[in-house]
Amino acid sequence: MSMNSLETLRAQMTPPRVCVLFPGALGDFICFLPALHELTKSYAVDLLARSDFAAIAPRDVRVRSLERFEVSQLFIGDGACDQRVSQFFAAYAAVYSWFASQQRVFVEQLEKVSEGRAQIFPFRPDKPCGHQADYYLSCLSNRARNASQPLVASRADGRRWCDGFCRRAGIGGEPLLIVAPGSGAREKNWPEAHFLQIVHWWRERLGGKAVVVVGPVEMERGGYEQLSRVCDVASGLDLAQLAALLARGDLYVGNDSGVSHLAAAVGCRTVALFGPSNERQWAPRGPRVTILRPALKGPSGDGGQIEGGRACLCLADLTPAEVIQSLSQLPEVAKLLQ
Repeated sequence: MSMNSLETLRAQMTPPRVCVLFPGALGDFICFLPALHELTKSYAVDLLARSDFAAIAPRDVRVRSLERFEVSQLFIGDGACDQRVSQFFAAYAAVYSWFASQQRVFVEQLEKVSEGRAQIFPFRPDKPCGHQADYYLSCLSNRARNASQPLVASRADGRRWCDGFCRRAGIGGEPLLIVAPGSGAREKNWPEAHFLQIVHWWRERLGGKAVVVVGPVEMERGGYEQLSRVCDVASGLDLAQLAALLARGDLYVGNDSGVSHLAAAVGCRTVALFGPSNERQWAPRGPRVTILRPALKGPSGDGGQIEGGRACLCLADLTPAEVIQSLSQLPEVAKLLQ
């Protein structure tokens, strides 16, 4: 076969390259992963998003920062005329964007520079009626993904860090509990004292070890000081390290947060605590996920806050005793208790 024929064959076998613009935080990105996996079945994908998502994105996805010149120029009325911008987007067979769909200038310029090859979707559905992951898939005309396998695989560098962390902390074969007491909003946080009771139960009843995961928000706000006295503290982790640590755990307990979504995505037995959030739209997904929330108390004033005539669940009403009872009934925990 001639050299020209080989080059032609390689070109025919190479999937077309597409550009994906996605602006979300960690939990949003985990919800987006099933749609991203679907795109990789037909395309080579360049993802413009948070750069640190490269540690948990599918290996064949090339991650670039969304904060780049070629994107920011699209917010300018004639940004599509910039040669650097036009050359950048000309390299793609299609553009899929969940970014800035409400910004008229951006949409017009993206449609212009992509020459009709852009598909632009709202970041959130206008009327939420299902899970966020299903919404992203529906944009691609796909059904929900069968989540029988973890969406995120831990990577070698993360596992090496995790092995060193566990060695330094004296964590060996004991059952390992990981707790994440923070989230992006205070009203979504279960009280630290409640988490503390779970840790004490784990240590005393199962003889286990416990690690508290501390992110930038918690380092700024606090709210983990009591836990740090009885747990090993894992702070300042990158996503490869965090994914490996979560995969190492026997049980994860956390709030409605991106960390909880990641715990489920790596396949850890995950218990997520929900109060004011809509778990039908935002619950972590996976084969080993349990959602706990306080019992609904009606608008008669016997226990919930009232907002707009409806009951508003207060996460603090979910007691440690209720959570411990639910944890004890999980097959993985029940086996450890025998």
